[in-house]
Amino acid sequence: MTTLRRVALRAAILLMLATAVVGIGTLATSAATAAPVTSAAAVAPHAAATTFLAAPTAPTAPTAPTAPSTPAAPKSDGSDGGSVSVDVDGKKPSQSVSILLLVTVLGVAPSLLLLVTSFTKIFVVLSLTRNALGLQTVPPNQVLAGLSLFLSLFVMQPVLKKVNDLGIQPYIHGTKSRSAAWTDGVRPLRDFMMEHTRPQEIALMLRAGNLPNPPNKADLELTTIIPAFVLSELRSAMIIGFVVFIPFVIIDLVVSSSLMSLGMMMLPPVSVSLPFKLLLFVLVDGWGLIVTSLVQSYRGG
Repeated sequence: MTTLRRVALRAAILLMLATAVVGIGTLATSAATAAPVTSAAAVAPHAAATTFLAAPTAPTAPTAPTAPSTPAAPKSDGSDGGSVSVDVDGKKPSQSVSILLLVTVLGVAPSLLLLVTSFTKIFVVLSLTRNALGLQTVPPNQVLAGLSLFLSLFVMQPVLKKVNDLGIQPYIHGTKSRSAAWTDGVRPLRDFMMEHTRPQEIALMLRAGNLPNPPNKADLELTTIIPAFVLSELRSAMIIGFVVFIPFVIIDLVVSSSLMSLGMMMLPPVSVSLPFKLLLFVLVDGWGLIVTSLVQSYRGG
């Protein structure tokens, strides 16, 4: 038994020695492997510092700017699209000139409508009729202006047709020059205004402007005919308005006297007479009578 114990003890000691030897060898191998890495890590900062302190490279010279390219000439397909031509030889005007003339006419159309047509007289008569009825805002001004506009177009239709046939269409088709088209186109309007203008108004304008009396009416300027025509239209409208006012004033007087006799002095006569005015105006077809009278005053009826 003693011998076996000794053998086992010796085997254990040998095993411990072998294990220690193996461990020492492993540590030595690891130290040998780590040594180059540490050296490289120590050298890296030195190399970086050396690179950072190196001399800078010389800057490159700037390149010369390129010459600007010459713009290409516009291509032309033989058409004159986009061009503006002006009529100077009495030929047919271009589309651009026609549009320019149309815009100009539309710009002065309100003044032409008020001054050289029947619009002024019709609108004034309708406004006086509304005031005679005692209605301040009914019908509104927009309605009266619209009715006056269409009645003016109805009255002026023959005149406007002559203006279109004698002046506008020949100029558009190039058969007349601008001056000839203006002279022929204005003649129907001139004749219309002279027909409905009193000689007294024409004489008034000639005296006001210290102008000589021309031997012929055709020699009168438009600057003299137009204001004389407007004055004549206003005078005729006032006369018609006076005639329209008479029956309604009589109704106001009768109603006012009746209220005074009944002792109703605090009751406004207008509020009582207004229904009777409207009833009378509707029974006699007032709007129809006024419109018929206005139209026939221009048609010679």
